[in-house]
Amino acid sequence: SCHKSYMPMKKTIFALCFQFLISGLVAKPDKPNIIYLMCDELAYYELSHMGNYKIKTPNIDRFAREGLRFTSAMAASPVCAPLRCNLMTGKHAGHASVRRNDGGTPLRADEVTIASLLKERGYATGGFGKWGCGGRDSTGVPEKHGFDEFFGYYDQVHAHTFYPPYLIRNSEEVPLPGNDGGRSGQSYSHYRIFEEAVRFIKENKKKPFFCYLPFTPPHGMFDVPASDPAWKLYEKEAWIQDPSIPQDAKNYAVMVSMIDRQVGELMSLLKTLGLEQLTAFFFTGDNGGQDRFKSEKYPRGFFGPNLCPSTGVEFRGGKGNLYEGGLRIPYLVRWPGHITAGKVSDLLFYQPDVLPTLSEICGADIPEDVDGISIVPTLLGEEMSGRLQLTHKMFYWEYGSQVAVRNHYWKAIKTNKGKQSAWALYDLKNDPGESTDIARSQPAILANMIEFAEFSHEPAQPGTFLDPTRARHNRDRQAKFGFSKNAFNKWKK
Repeated sequence: SCHKSYMPMKKTIFALCFQFLISGLVAKPDKPNIIYLMCDELAYYELSHMGNYKIKTPNIDRFAREGLRFTSAMAASPVCAPLRCNLMTGKHAGHASVRRNDGGTPLRADEVTIASLLKERGYATGGFGKWGCGGRDSTGVPEKHGFDEFFGYYDQVHAHTFYPPYLIRNSEEVPLPGNDGGRSGQSYSHYRIFEEAVRFIKENKKKPFFCYLPFTPPHGMFDVPASDPAWKLYEKEAWIQDPSIPQDAKNYAVMVSMIDRQVGELMSLLKTLGLEQLTAFFFTGDNGGQDRFKSEKYPRGFFGPNLCPSTGVEFRGGKGNLYEGGLRIPYLVRWPGHITAGKVSDLLFYQPDVLPTLSEICGADIPEDVDGISIVPTLLGEEMSGRLQLTHKMFYWEYGSQVAVRNHYWKAIKTNKGKQSAWALYDLKNDPGESTDIARSQPAILANMIEFAEFSHEPAQPGTFLDPTRARHNRDRQAKFGFSKNAFNKWKK
């Protein structure tokens, strides 16, 4: 394989190769549509095509059969806000402006994003869900970074409730009737977000669009209406009737199945509009899963998000750390007529690679300072793309006091940047659970990876809040609980 050098390389891609026919049938459109659906904390083993027998995802399973499934896709960070920055800007954690997970740290005013690149190409750009790259009245709001419209939550704390008093459209509040924060209300926020996404697609069916769907389910407060059709999928399941199983666990499964239904609705919508072969549809999670709803019987969580159902092999850790459990994510791409159905790839890649990939698909110039590498040769085939798939020399992560580097199957991790914490080294090919530290037996390999880590880090330069009081940003955070005198006390009870 070819390797990426340490220094940024020029990655402006010429689109001439896309004038050929794919599979002898369908030519790639000059400006294909993009739907990028990213579920908040949906984990690697929480889909039924991965062997999970508790959570039902028939539409996503069909999506996988009709498209490409990646087995080694990774998050760029183990938590929400930083990875959204990595995704949008194409930069890894050592170069990103957003590295804290406080919900409001903003992108800088001058940062290029996927949306701004595609907007320059004439795309309609819409985002629907959770932003996480800058609170209101900051340099990081989405409408200042290429989005014609963004509807949903700007702040992550705001996004914890599905019954907020309002959602945000381009920094302005849109009231949700009958809601006062917390865990109940009359207007389920995700229904409204999905409706707005469908509207955007319909309104832009005659021109190229980028529809970014960073959906909040199944994260946050695990709430879903009792009337949601997804409950019917579980009527005959014994565990759903078991009083010993937490209600939140039951809600969680239904929330995933709700998203599954909406994935099916989007596939049907594209077919109805005649856009299937004109639209590359990405479906993924954001970061590794948490071992939620643990018990003595289920020590890795009731749904086993990091536990292979067929082999019992575990990913160590989970959300918030840099072990595989915090980084491994589901990743599917469907594009009828362009991506071979039923294909499975073990390509190692992570979220900074999305910007150059979408830029190449859509014919946009790729900025020279990004850390990502386009995976188009894997998506469409090396013959079609006219070149081999480039791969990273190494991957780099940092979060809080943690640092990690991956070089093919070698994984080096330092859990605390302080001197008291030593680097550990794992061979993921023979030890996917990261259980045996082999740092002492492979000093040369580890030294090379440590050198790469030192090279990859530069001090963070986040954006700023234009309002020093952060009044509207703080209001959004308080909206999680609502504004009535009794809202916070009701939530505590």
